[in-house]
Amino acid sequence: MSPSICDLSENRVKRQIISVSSRKANLKRRIRCHLRDIGFQRTTEGALAIKGTGKDVIRALHESQRRDLLEKNREFIGRRALVLIKHFATGQEVQPHRILPVLDRIRSGTWQSELFRLASLTWSVPVSNGFGRRLRYLVWDGNNHKLLGLIAIGDPVFNLSVRDALVGWNVHDRGARLVNVMDAYVLGALPPYNTLLGGKLIACLVRTREVYEDFARAYGGTTGIISQQQKDARLLAVTTSSSLGRSSVYNRLKLNGVQYFKSIGYTAGWGHFHIPDRLFTDLRNYLREIEHPYADLHRFGSGPNWRLRTMRAALNELGFKGDLLRHGIQREVFLCLLASNAKDLLRTGQGQPDLTSLLDAGGVSQLALDRWIIPRSQRRTEYRSWRRENLLELLRNRSHDVPARLAMSSGQS
Repeated sequence: MSPSICDLSENRVKRQIISVSSRKANLKRRIRCHLRDIGFQRTTEGALAIKGTGKDVIRALHESQRRDLLEKNREFIGRRALVLIKHFATGQEVQPHRILPVLDRIRSGTWQSELFRLASLTWSVPVSNGFGRRLRYLVWDGNNHKLLGLIAIGDPVFNLSVRDALVGWNVHDRGARLVNVMDAYVLGALPPYNTLLGGKLIACLVRTREVYEDFARAYGGTTGIISQQQKDARLLAVTTSSSLGRSSVYNRLKLNGVQYFKSIGYTAGWGHFHIPDRLFTDLRNYLREIEHPYADLHRFGSGPNWRLRTMRAALNELGFKGDLLRHGIQREVFLCLLASNAKDLLRTGQGQPDLTSLLDAGGVSQLALDRWIIPRSQRRTEYRSWRRENLLELLRNRSHDVPARLAMSSGQS
């Protein structure tokens, strides 16, 4: 007797169930193997644990993600690196007492955008693309027209307890006034400027009139995505966090009595940096298979909060405990206030910003040269031997080279 249509349908459903079950098991196995391979262990309670907390340990945790990023950009590097390398400085081209930072805001689809992309690939911790509102800059040395560093600020994390406690926000206040805060997700100097404490100079350039005014022009009339209400946004504060634990770049970042970045505490050690893009894509595909809404439900933006929620939903569906996203790597959080009365404005939403201490890039750079750059150049002269070709060695992932290690520390701490 021939099988009925119902029998065929039932068999097809069974095969689909088996297929989904098999893919689920395979995905769980891959996640466990990945976490083990990058250095995580599971405690008896099922939480993640890592041996050691030093910067080398944290770099090692990011190495898999970094290799994936370089592989993803292999064609771009091969096609554009030799053309763009001319914009990087050699040590002999740097005159520390004449460094003149120039902020060059980046537009998408330009060679400057490609240069930013190439330069950010030298970071030891992979750089994200940012979320929502973005201001990206190449920082040039106007003295020799070579690339000094990178700045990128974007929408901040919605839940950041140390920031909210410092400002004095409740949930309603934060929802109403977070529009006046951004987060510096790329901030650092490139070789050979990084060995001259150029990372401190780059960080201080966030607190300049150029950045404040660029934000006003780009986002001063921001409309809330959810509320659809017009918000008179002003850039009052910028947060950033050290990628490698406690920071040596942002600490004691003060010029002429003005605090440029201040440490306000540490993150709780939750996040998703240890789940690479390829696994995130597979997690989303699995959610689509089981028709879970978080697979594509990011109508109000595809920022870090949505990504974290999506991962948590997928991991729960796979049977993992929720604390799999608690990697335990705490990052030091820093806050830069652009207005002297920024905390009061953020807390109350009333008043006008006091910008009397806000300098332009030229004023900041002269103070930074006298405070950090020139004294450093007199004490340590190894920057003079840097060759721009060393960056190509790094991009070939030859991190065992001594010059590559120098590049890998470019402005990060």
